[in-house]
Amino acid sequence: MPEKTPLEAWIARKVTGSSSEMLTTKKLRDYQLNKLGETLDYVRAKSSFYQRHLPRHGAKADCSLVQLEDIGALPFTTAADLRRFGQEMICVKGSDIHRIVTLQTSGTTGLPKRVFFTEEDQELTLDFFHQGMLTMVKPGDRVLILLPGKVPGSVGELLQRGLARAGAEGFVHGPVVTPQAALEQMNRDKVNVLVGIPTQVLTLARVQKKAQVTLPPLHSVLLTTDHVPRSIVRELVKVWGCQVFNHYGMTEMGLGGGVDCRGLSGYHLREADLYFEIIDPLTGRPVQAGEFGEIVFTTLTRTGMPLIRYRTGDYSRFIVDACPCGTVLRNLERVGSRDCLNLGAGKLLSMADLDEVIFPWDGVLDFSARMAEEYGKMVLTLEILMDGPNRERVEQTIRQEVETHPALRNLMEEGQLQVNLNFNADTAAYSGGNGTGKRMICDQRG
Repeated sequence: MPEKTPLEAWIARKVTGSSSEMLTTKKLRDYQLNKLGETLDYVRAKSSFYQRHLPRHGAKADCSLVQLEDIGALPFTTAADLRRFGQEMICVKGSDIHRIVTLQTSGTTGLPKRVFFTEEDQELTLDFFHQGMLTMVKPGDRVLILLPGKVPGSVGELLQRGLARAGAEGFVHGPVVTPQAALEQMNRDKVNVLVGIPTQVLTLARVQKKAQVTLPPLHSVLLTTDHVPRSIVRELVKVWGCQVFNHYGMTEMGLGGGVDCRGLSGYHLREADLYFEIIDPLTGRPVQAGEFGEIVFTTLTRTGMPLIRYRTGDYSRFIVDACPCGTVLRNLERVGSRDCLNLGAGKLLSMADLDEVIFPWDGVLDFSARMAEEYGKMVLTLEILMDGPNRERVEQTIRQEVETHPALRNLMEEGQLQVNLNFNADTAAYSGGNGTGKRMICDQRG
């Protein structure tokens, strides 16, 4: 049996107030119910948005939840609400706001999302980073952080501080722009753990393999900020012989949401700070245990900008089987790609579909995808950056895989879809892709 997630003991201390008392599902649910009630009372008193948004009459008007499931009677908070009414969600004085994060989704026009944190809110994230990283680091480890970290309170800076609490040393490199520079730092600082964006870490592995650069052995890699293709995990294990962990989080959650344990079967969540639901995205109702749906969360301990039933747009499910590590915490299946392109005739295409077609092949560093419409026909263009041996054979294989993909083949045969594949071997063109943003198919139709 793999070692139990360190999040259980951490959450137990928050729930019970004791370092020796065991956590049970009932104790956790009772704690969450109490915190939900406190949070609802708090936002009704402090937030002009929630004073207006939450129901004024009926059984839930006094915010007294009898059971956790009663939260389903409350309205959702959406990304659109955050854009339009974010200032009205703030529950503290402006002078108490310690960090503001502005989020502008690629291709989105209009107001960006702005998320506000107090110093205490950021301490909650720092604490989670400390505890969550204990799964994959030990005192003395040297960790290269391939995430933004120059600004105080940014994700890389908080992670660096969390690692220090765990007795490990973090080096903030930032997102990978020049693979050779990141590899040089891995060697110079003798790092044995990496934290980074999936496609950028894959690029490091493949550039290192081709150049035959000798590096100190890595024992752990943590992938974060975006969907993690299975093909990338397999390649990292093959090249580096390390364990590959996944982290789930978003800025609205306070950056940290959940992380793998050594069982590598799904995320364990920071359930003392966040309450999670899985809903049917069409009806808004809870799904049955084990069914897939949209992830919704409510903050339980945040003071600057609490969020009630925030719809993430991410899809997953709670795994009904017990985790191999033996924890009483829930286990969330790894979150898939958020985007889904409608091709018509009931066919859908996501970046995750393309990832599993393109990334398995040796030498692929990154790719982008865009869908346009020309003369009544859909045109899918894939720009693929290559740096590996047997380039012509790999290109031919990728072309064949794309053209026989179930979501694309029939549309191509019927003349409704044209696929253009452009291969680029100029590695100087590597730019780190979309930075820290989520990779999505750019839909330019209409």
